[in-house]
Formats: sequence, C-alpha cells, structure tokens
Amino acid sequence: MSGTDPRRQAQAAQARRVFSEALVRGVAAAGAALHEAGAQLLLQPAEHAVSVSRRDCVGLWQRRGVVWLSMLRDAVRSASTQGVPDHVTVSGSASLSLVDDDTIERQITASRLALAMMDKATWEFNDLRTRMLLLEGHEDLATNDLLRAQALARLVLDCWYASGLTRTEWQLFLTPLHEEMSHLLLEAYHETNDWLMQQGVLPEVDLRPYIRRTAGSRSTPTPVDASQDPAFAPTTLYARGMGALPDGLPPSGGMAALRDAQAPSAAAAGAGPVKSAVRSSAEQVMAQLQRVLNRQVPGMAPPGSAPQGSTAQAQAQPVDPRGERAGPVTLTGRLHAAINHAQEMLRHRAQPQGMPAGAGSTGGTASVSPSSGASVREVPLPQQLEELKARNLAVKQVLKQAADTPAERATIEVVALLFQSILTEERIPATVRVWFARLQMPVLRVAISEPDFFATTDHPARRLIDRMGACVMGFNTSAGGDVSEAVEREIKRVVQVVEAYPDTGRRVFQTVLTEFEKFLAHYFEQENSASIKGVSLAQQVEQRETLAIQYTIELRKMLNQVPVQDGVRDFLFQTWADVLAVTAVRAGAQADVTKQMKRAAADLIWSATAKVSREERAEVIRRLPPLLKVLREGMGHAGLSAQKQDEQIRALNNSLAAAFTAKTATIPPDRLEELMSQLETLEAMLPDTAGGELDETLMRDLSTHESEDLEVVAEGGAPPSAAMLAWAQELQVGSWYMLDYRGRNEPVQLAWRGLRHHLILFVTSKGRGVLFQQSRLAAFLQAGLLLPAQDEALTVKATRNALAKLDADPERLLS
Repeated sequence: MSGTDPRRQAQAAQARRVFSEALVRGVAAAGAALHEAGAQLLLQPAEHAVSVSRRDCVGLWQRRGVVWLSMLRDAVRSASTQGVPDHVTVSGSASLSLVDDDTIERQITASRLALAMMDKATWEFNDLRTRMLLLEGHEDLATNDLLRAQALARLVLDCWYASGLTRTEWQLFLTPLHEEMSHLLLEAYHETNDWLMQQGVLPEVDLRPYIRRTAGSRSTPTPVDASQDPAFAPTTLYARGMGALPDGLPPSGGMAALRDAQAPSAAAAGAGPVKSAVRSSAEQVMAQLQRVLNRQVPGMAPPGSAPQGSTAQAQAQPVDPRGERAGPVTLTGRLHAAINHAQEMLRHRAQPQGMPAGAGSTGGTASVSPSSGASVREVPLPQQLEELKARNLAVKQVLKQAADTPAERATIEVVALLFQSILTEERIPATVRVWFARLQMPVLRVAISEPDFFATTDHPARRLIDRMGACVMGFNTSAGGDVSEAVEREIKRVVQVVEAYPDTGRRVFQTVLTEFEKFLAHYFEQENSASIKGVSLAQQVEQRETLAIQYTIELRKMLNQVPVQDGVRDFLFQTWADVLAVTAVRAGAQADVTKQMKRAAADLIWSATAKVSREERAEVIRRLPPLLKVLREGMGHAGLSAQKQDEQIRALNNSLAAAFTAKTATIPPDRLEELMSQLETLEAMLPDTAGGELDETLMRDLSTHESEDLEVVAEGGAPPSAAMLAWAQELQVGSWYMLDYRGRNEPVQLAWRGLRHHLILFVTSKGRGVLFQQSRLAAFLQAGLLLPAQDEALTVKATRNALAKLDADPERLLS
C-alpha cells in the first residue's frame, strides 16, 4: 500500500484527533497541579520582598490561569488540523528589522520547555513519528506539526502570554510547568501509540532500519531525534535538574540530539576534521562562558580563545578602557596567601593528618583539631559534604575580599560555581566528592594564572576532573557506588600530588592526568577482577587479528605473480593466514608448531602445481595424508568446526585434482624454492604496526572469537556517519554506558582500547566482556543501543549549571 492510501490517511487523521483530545483532557489535570503548586509556594518561608512577589504572582495565576487553560485547549484543537502558527514579531512593520528581545526570550523559553518534555517522551515520540510517517507517506513531520514538542511548547507559551500571564509567573512555576507539560505530552504520545497498535499499525517498531543519511543535508535525520528545531543541541540524558539555561546557550536534547547532529557542514565542505556532537556541544558551552565573561568582566577572557585566523580572534581578547588588549590575570600576593590558607583548612576537614590510607572509604571521617591533631569525633560523609558546601561559601567571600581586580573576583565566583555543581552531583560517591573538594583551590590558582581554563575543554585541569569523574559516575547512585578501593586510593594520591605542587600551574595537572590514565590501563588489565579475563582475551584477539591481516597481505604479495590455483589461493588468504596467526600468538613465531604450519603452506602450494610425471604424482600421493592431517589440526586450532574443515578439504581436493590432470600452470623450481624460503621467514617481512594505523576494512569477522567470557558484537545499527565515528574514537577507558544487546539492557564500563583503537572492550559487573570493532561501536552509538552514563563531561555540565546561575544573577560575578 502506498503512503497516499485512503485507509492510511483516515487512520492518520484519526490518530491526530486521538492525540489532540488526549492533550485537551490532560490540560485540566495540569492546571489543578499548578494550582496546588501555587498554594505550596505561598506556604514556603521567605524574605518579605520574596514573599510579597510570590503572593502577587500566585494571585495573578489564580485569576488568569483559567483563561490560559481555556485558550490552550482551543489552540490545541485548532493546531491539530492546521499546525502551530509560527508567530515572529519584529520592531517595525513596513521594513525588515531585528527580532525584538521579547521574541528571542520567548523562543528560548519554548526551547527549554520542549527539551524538558522530550527528556521523558523521546521514545514514545520515536514510535509515534515512525507510525505517522508510514501512514501519511511523508519524509518527516513538519516543523510546526503539533506532534513535535517544540511546536506544542510554542503553543503553550503563546497562550500563556495571551492570557495576561508574564515571564515572572512562568519562572515562578517553572519546575511544575515542566513536570506537568512533560507528563501531558508523554501520556498523549502513549495513548496515540496504543490506539495505532490496536489498529495494527506497526505493532513492533524497529528504529534501526530507519536510520539514514541524506546526501547534502546539514545533519542526518533519524527516528530518534528530539526535534529538528535549531535550538536543540546535545545535553545530558541522565543528569536532571540543571535549571534554566542562559540566553544564547543552546539547550541540550539528550542522546537523540547527539545522534541527530552527525554531519557538521564544515566537515562536509572540507573545512576541517569532523567533530562529534559531544565535542561541538562542549565547545559551545565554553564559547558561551567566554561571551558572558567578556560582557560582564572586561579584561577577563584569555587571548587567542577564538580559532586561529578567524575574525573573532581579535574580539575574543578583551579590551581595557584605554583600548589596549588585556593580558593574562596574575595572582596577587594577598590572594595567594588567602588561597593557601583556604587549602590548608580544606585539607584538615577532608582528610585529617595521620589518617591511614584508604580510610576515606569508610562511612565517616574523624575530625581533627589543627593545633593538637587529636581525634575529636566521627563526622558522617553526608554531614562532611554539607559542611564543605557551607565552608566553601564562606571561603569564597573571604577570597573575593582578598582579590584586587574584578577579573580575580569573577574567576573565584565561576570556580566556586563549578565545584558547587560537582559536589552536588549525586552519582559521584560521597567519598570521592570529598577528595574532589580539595581540588578547588589548586584549580582556582590555575584558573587565575591561566585564563584559558575557561576557554577550552582540553585544559589538563578540566580533563583530569572529567576523567576521574567518568570512572566513578556509573548507574548505581547509592552511596559508595561501585568505586573500588584501588580507584579511590589513586584519586586520593592524585589530589595529594596536585596539592604538593601548588605553583606549577598546568604541568602538575598534566603529569597526574598521564599517571591516572596509565593507572587505569594497569587497573583493568591487572587489578579489576571483572575485567582481567576480558582484557586478556581482547588483547589476544587483537594480536591474532593483526597478525592474520599482516600474514594475508604478505601472502598476497608473495603469490601475486605466482600461478597458484584460485582455490588454494583463497584457502591461504582466508583460512590459513588466520591459522598462522593463532599458532604464532599461542606458541610463538619461532615455535616448532608454527614452523610446521608454514611448511604445510609451502607443501600445499607445491602439491597444487601441475604434476606431469609419474614420480611427481607419486610424491604428491605420499605427502597428501600427513599434509591433510596438519591442515585439519591447524584449522582446529583456529576454531573451525568439523563441518567447516570438511568443506575446506573438499575445495582443496578439487584443486589437487586439477593439478593431477595438468590443467594448472607450473611454477619454476627456483621460484618455488624462493617461496618456501619466504614462508620460513615470514615474520621478518611483517610491517611494524605498533604505532601505525590498521585499515579496518581488512578486519575479519570476529564472531569466531566468541566464548563464555567474551561476546563479540557482529551486528546491529546502520552504517555510521563520520561524526559518530569521531565520537566512538573519543570514548575514554573507565567511562560507563548502558548497552542494549541480545535482549539485555545493562551497565557496562569501557575497560580497554586496542593499540590502534580498532577494538574496544566493555565489561559488565559480572565480568562478561563485550568486544566491538570501532565502526560497529559507532553504529551502536548512532542507533541509541549504547548510551553514555554522562552525555557530557563533568566540568562541561558544571559549566552549564554555572551559566544558568549567572544568567539568573549576573551581578554575583563581581559582588
């Protein structure tokens, strides 16, 4: 049936009516919840001015809220057939002019609401959109289609302002509004999907076949995008409660948006290397921070923060009132002393002197008197964190009083906001957060002396915090998490090393970052019981596959001009090269069994050449039984089943029969002797690829490496885009993911990457390994079958949260 089939069109129209009526019915419940939220707000204690403002806002809501609900119901019914009108007001009617600030603000607010709704309703939307596209025969939903969260969000905002309510009331009711609208949309999607399934429309929706790339398009539309509105950008899927985002910063849209932003136009035009959506989003956050600092604190932003050669580079370097370019901020003596004092105070609170190594893993810490060092009391970890938060607020004010310049005060404020976010991240175990707190003063030092800390995600201080955070931010949010004693001990060591070298700037952070990455490699390979076996198996697979590819390449070179029968040639390239690799990995390149397998290859080549004399044929008959025995043994070592071995032997028999009838060309004796000599010293001709690239197109089917302890992912997902491949290359050892594979949806940790990053191993908590090739991993990321525990780095999320607070109160930078 075609997409214009009348029955399908009728089903699509009815589905839209079901959707709009579900929204209309849910509006009343949402209104009741908002009335209750307003009543609760009035009961909360607050300062007099705040209390008066709340009372006024709630009073206006009580008078105009019913009007908004009525207008919203009417607008939904109208938009279900006509779409949502895209109202854009401009200052001036007769000529083109800039869009006014109120319109921009309303668009940003609508985008935030749409983001909140899609965070909960993404998968229901995916299913509904797929079904509607099938029924209506369209390529995609229109941008003003009521089925889209962005369109509904615009409708909600238009009715809100038209009813007489203002932005002030919206901000007061922001949290319950987001919650109720999200629930409303989710229920409407669910009800419509349920009705369509009852009508027999795609009872089972498989999204993977629909993932496609459109030539020449800016991005790749997939069934899993949250919205095609430009306001959507990558965000965290699992981290909630970030609050409002500042003007100009694209709100993030979860994993759907990450997968949707796959083909940057700059890369398509050959303007530079392809970036993943995660990296692009992080750079947008840092760029927004630079704009805020430039606007609020002249002389704050570092020189050269814009790309080299761009017209924005000169603008990125701030200008002081005299018109001169400002240089880096220097750390004054008074502030330096205040930071040192604060660091000592945090050190005493977070880790008392004399505490044995590993004590931070307990449920509490002994409080110590700085003067005597005597243990006074046990402080539970939650209380420690609360004390640290309160102490950090007091320390921040002391440091600001010691600062001599606005740039120093702004730096203190931003760093304090970053660590406030980090210390309230519940998915970081409390014991680790206590150690992270001690990094605040070292980071403050480097942020003041090296302002590019605020300009790039690649600063070693940021990367260190991100790497340590990724290792401990799994999916278990219980106190203590899944952090092993060894990892916690290494984090403690890293923090203490950073504290011991306060005046070395980024160098100490870069040094301990390198050491931490080396620790992780050793930890997963030698210490972590869940990954030791999997890493060992994965390393064997990589070594075997690398050797097999190299053997294949060299055999092709050797036999390029040699008249070898095609059946023998295929056997040597596709089967025996792998046998040689397996034997070399297990026994060594110079072991007797490996040499035996090489001689078997030489004997096979000789046996498959033309045999025109009776003596030669008799020699073949004499050699054949032991040769076939060796061939079977080698194929058995490589894991071929008896059935596969029989198929290979039958094909070789045909080649040998052709040789007996002299239908094949002969190989000159000197050339045959040269071939045998080359096979004996095959390893000497292999290229050294330890530091080079290995063409993944030559990688074989790895499914034969399956075992009880190692699963090899050989299928799933569509061909990945270049941006998805770039993202797959960025994944770091130690980070956590949720893997949907073979009917299981479980958390896994990235435990190992091969020398050339073509093989990547994840391990479950029970010790089962899951091995990916890089292209397959990118396909799983693209299809949403592998979801990161954190869609953006810890410090990037902290920067987002800081920007939200600065947007709400810009004056705090300099206060």
